[in-house]
Parts: sequence; structure tokens; C-alpha cells
Amino acid sequence: MPPHPHRPPELAWQVFRGSDAIRRGLLSRHQLRGASWVRLRQDVYADARLDRDHALACRAVLLRMPPGALIAGPSAACLHGVEHAADFTDDVHVLLPATVRADSQPGVRVHHAPVASTRDVLLAPAGTALPAGSRAAASTLPAARITSPPGTGTSPLTDRPPDTPMILAGPPPRTDPATCAWETAVWADPVKAVGVIDGLLRTGVVGRAQLAGEAARNAGRPGARRAAWVFGLTDGLAQSPPESHLRVRLMFAGLPRPAAQHPVRVSTALVLHPDLAWPEFRVAVEYDGQWHADPDRTHLDRRRLNQLVGAGWLVLHVTGRRLRTEFPALVREVRAALVARGWRP
Repeated sequence: MPPHPHRPPELAWQVFRGSDAIRRGLLSRHQLRGASWVRLRQDVYADARLDRDHALACRAVLLRMPPGALIAGPSAACLHGVEHAADFTDDVHVLLPATVRADSQPGVRVHHAPVASTRDVLLAPAGTALPAGSRAAASTLPAARITSPPGTGTSPLTDRPPDTPMILAGPPPRTDPATCAWETAVWADPVKAVGVIDGLLRTGVVGRAQLAGEAARNAGRPGARRAAWVFGLTDGLAQSPPESHLRVRLMFAGLPRPAAQHPVRVSTALVLHPDLAWPEFRVAVEYDGQWHADPDRTHLDRRRLNQLVGAGWLVLHVTGRRLRTEFPALVREVRAALVARGWRP
């Protein structure tokens, strides 16, 4: 029979420094290599029962960071409840004060911020793409608010700061929702950024007024034009990330901006909300995710389609596969439908 898992109460369901656990006599080196634990990073281990998600990756990275480190950008959005913002294998974005020197390493994207009270200037990774016509520098981000004051340590990433705990207690510190939306707008690919910020809006942790305030507060800083441009592409009404991505990619392809979840009253007095719609032309696009393959869901979808067609709408359906592999053909189909209904490019 396999040995009974050995999990000291102090380490159960935790992420911890392996060297500290050994030094304190909680585990032996042999026990640390057992199936009860999983190695996440150098000298960082976790209870093997924990979910392998981005929050776990963030906790592991922070245990190798100097004091004052904050989870930022898409990683912070994930911690704020937008699960699709990042997964277990994605890079963890970390914000450090300017006085703390640390370089990015595999699985970690480090951004530095000169600190003035609780207002920071963030640095974006080199090579960040900007919207057409933008003269904002790709290497900088605007001011950010933080949820906890930064530390003053100067330890490099590879050293262990003297006050680093064995276990990271409590939720990982992160930039607030409006700030991480700004960071995401400047650091991430625009299509992905819109999906993440739509998720923040949909969960209610940030509102459009807060995004507008964040844009206005940083209007004079490098990166302002890019962030304002990305914010303008969001709406928070999409029911899934692919719907956000589809909306933005159709716009980037030169089609007019569709309305998400536009209300359509049909003959039965019901009000339906197609995923994307051009009300002026009565053209709609429905995104069919994997869950639409369920027989009951298919039955409802077909009835919904008949009701929209009966109300005079032309409805196109998009699957995840077509979005990934046949997007140019999809654009042609939507363009043809709009032109047939009176749109003039």
C-alpha cells in the first residue's frame, strides 16, 4: 500500500518555501519529494490538492519576490474574478517599486514603478503593440493605485529577503480593478485585453465610470492614448471571452461596430438578445460555444433562430472552430450579409 500522505497542519492547503519547512523540522527532504507536494518554482512547493490555476502561480511567484511586490495586469484581473484572464501556465505579471531591482524570468513578467505616495508609473514590456496612429511610448504605463503600500527592500529576485515568510498568508496583494484594467490595456494584445476588461465589467468589480476616471486621471501620461482606445472597445455585455474577441476582430476587419446583446422583440412578445447585432440592417451573429452542442440547448437555439428570422432578422452562426481557423471566410460572410441588407462600406 502507498504510504499515508504526510501533511503537517501548518502546510496543509498552503504554498510554502521548502527550505524553511525543512529548517523548521516540518518536513524532511525525502518527504518534500513525496506525492503530497508539488514543486512550483525553485524552493516553492504547494499542497498537491490545490487547483492548478493562475492564482496558485501568483502565490508561488510572490514567495520568490522582494517585499512590496504586487500582482498586476491580467494576473491581477484573474485574482479579481476574471478566471479566463490567465491560466496556470501563463506568465505572472508583477509590479515592483523602482528601488527594487529584479529582472523577468521564465514565467514572470516584472514591471517597475517609481513610487510617489500611492501613485506609480508602470513600465510595459518592450515591443508592446500600439493602436494605429498612436504616438504613445510602448515602454511606459500611466499612474496606478495599489491595494497595499510598497516595501522598501532592495533584494534581487534570486535572493531571499530577510523578512520573506515561509507561507504567503491571505490573498495575494494586487493592483485594484481599475488599475489592472489600465495595465492590461497597455501590456496585453488588444483583442485579449478587451476580453479581460469586459470580464472585469461583467463581474461588477469595476464600472465604466471608473474606467473613464482612470483614463482621465492618466490622460497626460505615456500610454494614455492606447488605454483610452482599448477602453473604448469594451462594453461588458459579452457573455464569454470569445464573444468579446469576435466583436473586436470584426471591427478590426473593417466592419461597423456591432451592438452586444441588443434587445429584439419577436412575435411571441419575448425579447431576445442576439450576441452581436447591427440593428439598422437587422443582421445578427450568434456565437455557438461547446455548450451549445447539448441537445436541449440545440432545441432552444433553433427555436430562437426561427423567432429572429420571423422578426425579419438575418442570423449567422459562428463556432469556436471557425473563429480560430476560418476567420477571413467568416468576415466575408458577415460583410456580404450587411451589404445585402443595405450597408455601404
